[in-house]
Amino acid sequence: MRARLSTDGGARGNPGPAAFAYVLETDDGTVLDARGEAIGVATNNVAEYRALVAGLEKAAELGLDEVEVVSDSELVVKQMLGEYRVKNAALAVLKEDAERLADRIGRVTYRAVRREHNTLADSLVNEALDAISG
Repeated sequence: MRARLSTDGGARGNPGPAAFAYVLETDDGTVLDARGEAIGVATNNVAEYRALVAGLEKAAELGLDEVEVVSDSELVVKQMLGEYRVKNAALAVLKEDAERLADRIGRVTYRAVRREHNTLADSLVNEALDAISG
């Protein structure tokens, strides 16, 4: 089965209180899973990668064999495509986790979009951040 995985992550402060979110949906818009989660203090980029890893983990768990990842993080997309090197050690570990999960799925593609085209994942991140900052 094929699905689209929209991911987002954010930190208020960078580093600061951080959260990630993902939305996994079929081509007809049926939401298979959507999740937003606070992750403590982290950078924006760590939060973006945590969203990717969590979403790919769910896609693999559901037995999906084709996933289009949609992210408003150009850095994550270009690193996953091999266009940018990963210099940060924490990001390198998360990238390896994502690659391992992508291998379990089979076909995974990556597309960078503007934030306004990633509204549901973005709103889930902000809800998670609002919940921890009161």
